[in-house]
Amino acid sequence: MSGEDNGRRAGSRLIAEICLASVASGRRVDARQGAGDRPGSLIVSTVRTRSEDTRKLVVESVALGLGYAAMLIFGGAALVAAFSNYEAYPYWPAIPHLRTDTSGFLAFAVALVSLAVSRYLELRRRGDRGDTPAKPVSRPAGIHAVQAVAEAAVVSATGVVIYLSLNAITHPWSLPVQLSHLAPWPSEGTARVTGLAVCVVAVAISHYLRATATRPAGAAPAAAAENQLPETEPNHVPGTGRDRVTIPPGWTAHQPTREP
Repeated sequence: MSGEDNGRRAGSRLIAEICLASVASGRRVDARQGAGDRPGSLIVSTVRTRSEDTRKLVVESVALGLGYAAMLIFGGAALVAAFSNYEAYPYWPAIPHLRTDTSGFLAFAVALVSLAVSRYLELRRRGDRGDTPAKPVSRPAGIHAVQAVAEAAVVSATGVVIYLSLNAITHPWSLPVQLSHLAPWPSEGTARVTGLAVCVVAVAISHYLRATATRPAGAAPAAAAENQLPETEPNHVPGTGRDRVTIPPGWTAHQPTREP
């Protein structure tokens, strides 16, 4: 017996199993589909593609947040170097050997790379969508609340960083001093670094939620897309509540025997 005959018999057996499973479940299955086109394969492929897109969007969002914070560091260091002679002071007193001007140079390099990567991934994402119209996605109130808090945090943290960066121009020796007389912690320098960290996280969350706020107009919701079966031609048997199964030529289904 040749290998080709074995392959044909294995294919016929697989088709028979698909047809019998369809009869038992009452669902419509087109037996002409190959093994590579089964519903499970389509679901796995869809989930894998969605997972890769999500990872790319996370990288894009984090890179944008990192680049945003790095530009704030560069801006503060540039102001100190341009309007004072205190560029030799540490940017953060917790790292005393890292000068302000050195911090600005390193931050500029990080911002250049991060913003370029974020923008590249964004252009690729939009290019893959093409001219397909998008529509808003229905979201629970909790997601809107998270986005609102993130956007408010971006504005607030940016204001704190700018204020403390201006203080570094006029009196950098106050950076190790406590920020407020109301509490012994944090210091001005630590508060500025904390504001930068808040900017990274808040910008990343805000960008991610904005990017996922719409989907292509013809796309199905995620849950429905994962559970739906491949489309087949309508072939409903009236009065039975089931769909007719397409049987390949030369194959005969065994008829169930009725008990007396």
